[in-house]
Amino acid sequence: MRLIRTVEAVGCVLCHDLTQIIVGVTKDARFRKGHIVQQEDIPVLLSMGKENLYVWEVAAGMLHEDEGAVILCQACENTHMEHGGIKEGKIELKATGDGVLEIDTERLLRINSLGELMIATIANHSVVHPGDKLAGMRIIPLAIDSKRMDEVTAIAGPSNPVLAIHPFDIRNCTLLVTGSEVRNGLITDTFSPVVAGKLQELGVSVNETILTGDDQDTIMGNILATIAKGASMVLCTGGMSVDPDDRTPGAIQAAGARVVSYGSPVLPGAMFMVAYLGRVPVLGLPGCVMYAGRTVFDVLLPRIVARVPISATDIASLGAGGLCLQCAPCHFPNCGFGKGGI
Repeated sequence: MRLIRTVEAVGCVLCHDLTQIIVGVTKDARFRKGHIVQQEDIPVLLSMGKENLYVWEVAAGMLHEDEGAVILCQACENTHMEHGGIKEGKIELKATGDGVLEIDTERLLRINSLGELMIATIANHSVVHPGDKLAGMRIIPLAIDSKRMDEVTAIAGPSNPVLAIHPFDIRNCTLLVTGSEVRNGLITDTFSPVVAGKLQELGVSVNETILTGDDQDTIMGNILATIAKGASMVLCTGGMSVDPDDRTPGAIQAAGARVVSYGSPVLPGAMFMVAYLGRVPVLGLPGCVMYAGRTVFDVLLPRIVARVPISATDIASLGAGGLCLQCAPCHFPNCGFGKGGI
């Protein structure tokens, strides 16, 4: 830090906030710490009674906080995103489209472990819409070693950012409603309207609803037939427990689907099944989806609709945060439910 005459301060970096007082109008910081003095600032500073300033001497090999913040932003910003202006070494990222945010959490941890800098994001796999905040990043001190920022760039940069938004891609699906009691008209189908409502939240329409009953071959045949007709996703409602009449898991397997997982460490939703026939997701929905407010189906559906690959490890890792507290009123997704994972 050194003392300099204000008229000679163009290009220098302020070491502290400078407050402007105009009676009846304002009393606030007119220039913030870290501001780089411009030629047009000189008359304003003089009018504030600042004939001399303390400015920061940026040594060779050091970057101003604003320059460092740009590098952090480049480590995060991807398509379907936009950044705001820089203020006090801080930049925010916002979404410009609908989709699911995916974070490379391992690389984000590596960056945040470097010290003297930070990147804070919303939860991984959050559903986002245009204008939603995604991340904020800043340099902690006024200046930072350029070598540290080189480490950031080595971890992530414009060509390999740590954030990505996957737009929703699946727009239609078929519902296969199991249960002989529904097919035979003994009870009303109350399952498919609930599922249709959840799909509508993500812009997915139901092309066809088929009452299959409990026969495994019938369920299997309908899975194959609907995919052959162009269904982008098949949801089998019910028949997922260990009862002898529950044949959905066997039917999905018999259809030749690649089963990612039968079961999840999430309550409600322990008997959820995720499988794929080619690129087409085939999901087995347990009965809790019909009556519980939010379940594992709500947690994973956005990723599936955005075609974010789901692995067995992804599902197993949901256990931390996988217990819904069934709050009244429900605050999902603005709660801890389903925020585990990787």
